[in-house]
Amino acid sequence: MAPRDQTPDVDQLARSMLRLYGAHDDHDHSGGPGIRAKAPNFASDPDRAATVREASQRDRERYLTSGLVSVVCRFCHVAVQVKKLGPGHTSVQWNTEASQRCAYFAEIRQAGGESARARSCPKLTDSIKHAVAEGCLEESSSAPSPGDG
Repeated sequence: MAPRDQTPDVDQLARSMLRLYGAHDDHDHSGGPGIRAKAPNFASDPDRAATVREASQRDRERYLTSGLVSVVCRFCHVAVQVKKLGPGHTSVQWNTEASQRCAYFAEIRQAGGESARARSCPKLTDSIKHAVAEGCLEESSSAPSPGDG
């Protein structure tokens, strides 16, 4: 065993872990009899498959759009989806057209920068504050959390 002030040898540590747990390909990941590796596809029950597919699509849409409100930038008129999660946190969903048309992001690109690295557009931030002040956007979204249903 290595003294407390000495860093253990990495190779020795790796060998001891292999002895203790075995190599990764030594494990059986089949799950055993009766356990499926993935969700069933209900191929033998088309009605159930359709019901599951529709429910999954509704869940996906709710997860992606729950509580989002369209906000238009008062400066360059691009529309984005916004959800206020609290006074200090705002979720903004940009689409391709909005990110290409945003005047602030265009300035960054023209200067040779990466607009994707910008924290936010200050003009859009002002527009979001204005939407809250007008009552078009809640200060903290009352929409249910996507995982609650």
